[in-house]
Amino acid sequence: MAKDKKLVESITPRSEDFAQWYTDVVKKAELTGYTSAKGFIVFKPAGYAIWENMQAELDKRFKETGVQNVYLPMLIPESLLEKEKDHVEGFAPEVAWVEHGGSNKLTERMCVRPTSETLFCDLYQKDIHSYRDLPKIYNQWCSVVRWEKTTRPFLRTREFLWQEGHTAHASAEEAETRTVRMLNLYADFAENFLAIPVIKGRKTDKEKFAGAEATYTIEALMHDGKALQCGTSHNFGDGFAKAFGIQFTDKDNQLKYVHQTSWGMTTRMIGAIIMVHGDDDGLILPPRVAPTQCVVVPIQQKKEGVLDEAAKVRDALKAAGIRAILDDSDRSPGWKFSDQEMRGFPMRIEIGPKDLANGQCVLVRRDTREKITVSLDQAAEEAGKLLETIQQDLFDRAKAHLESHIFSADNYETFTDIANNKPGFIRAPWCGDVECENKIKEDLAVTSRCIPFGEEGQIHEGDTCVCCGKKATKMVYWGKAY
Repeated sequence: MAKDKKLVESITPRSEDFAQWYTDVVKKAELTGYTSAKGFIVFKPAGYAIWENMQAELDKRFKETGVQNVYLPMLIPESLLEKEKDHVEGFAPEVAWVEHGGSNKLTERMCVRPTSETLFCDLYQKDIHSYRDLPKIYNQWCSVVRWEKTTRPFLRTREFLWQEGHTAHASAEEAETRTVRMLNLYADFAENFLAIPVIKGRKTDKEKFAGAEATYTIEALMHDGKALQCGTSHNFGDGFAKAFGIQFTDKDNQLKYVHQTSWGMTTRMIGAIIMVHGDDDGLILPPRVAPTQCVVVPIQQKKEGVLDEAAKVRDALKAAGIRAILDDSDRSPGWKFSDQEMRGFPMRIEIGPKDLANGQCVLVRRDTREKITVSLDQAAEEAGKLLETIQQDLFDRAKAHLESHIFSADNYETFTDIANNKPGFIRAPWCGDVECENKIKEDLAVTSRCIPFGEEGQIHEGDTCVCCGKKATKMVYWGKAY
């Protein structure tokens, strides 16, 4: 048992050092590895499998809304990038440049895509001529490179995987509808597939995407009280279209500019899963995204019939659509339990000689360690029910944590006290002046996360800016963020 205990002790407790805990989990669960290229990571099988499940689910949801997948080049000529001034200024500090092809210096340097708006604009300019060519509802799965100064696996790396949707529409109304639709899709995906509750809202002009008219976001709260931007959807209006000359002849025979959107979600969501659901023993994966949902562990597997019955249970689980494996390695059961819990498998099933004699097995939840005894012939059915319960319970716990870490402030003294002493979101009114937004960031390292939709974002008569005391125009969620 000493060795079994040591495996768990190798993970730093969250309360002691949350950042180190996160790094320990990523490393011990073998999700990623470091490389010789600073700031770039290897996605190991366990980490990449999570992304594959996310990708498959998102791709299915996208296609249900009419999205088609494409793939564009990874290199962007400098002249193309510079056609949209605000856009290029927003990304300039993070751009990686290619200046040589082989031993020859290029006549025009090219950047490794930090995002692909300009490439899609170049495509649309060539392909869109008539209203009959619209809408274009495209998405690409790819990687992008942004030369971050400080990196952390999944959360901020110099290369990351994502999807980026890009659409072109005949009217502003169509573009806005698509922008909001995709944000709602992201929110539903985060909550119902990843069990991560989110707040939906609009970014301030200071925080919106470079070149966008409006940016909408879903924001989640990590266990340590910091915010994480989990997905964004941007309405570009016709700004990019004017910069790139993307025009079409409408039904009234008038030449018009298209209206565009863009929306994206990245592998940083794997980091969100870790920080929302994990505990001091390691990773906890929500069943719907978990590559392995259940692991069957034979106890005293050399005893007659134990291993055979364990394999039958594994096969029954798989036949029921549950992603299950059999751990028939020669490790001790205690070591297996610790290792499996650290890797985040949502559930395990234990089968030993006594269980076999009684025609039963034991279902063990990763999240609560609760043990439930069921008959062998009901194992698959009961496991399926329990996985759904675990999925819902993980969401409910995360939702309760989020709601208990939203604080309200109506003056700067209260706002400062919360920012310094109570990790979480701060709901506070704002006048809309960027100077107040900058002051809050400079004083407290707190940024505006979003102007929430619905009642949460409503301003009431008499509300004043939490910073300057002038009449408030917006209710904002603020927070310290990754």
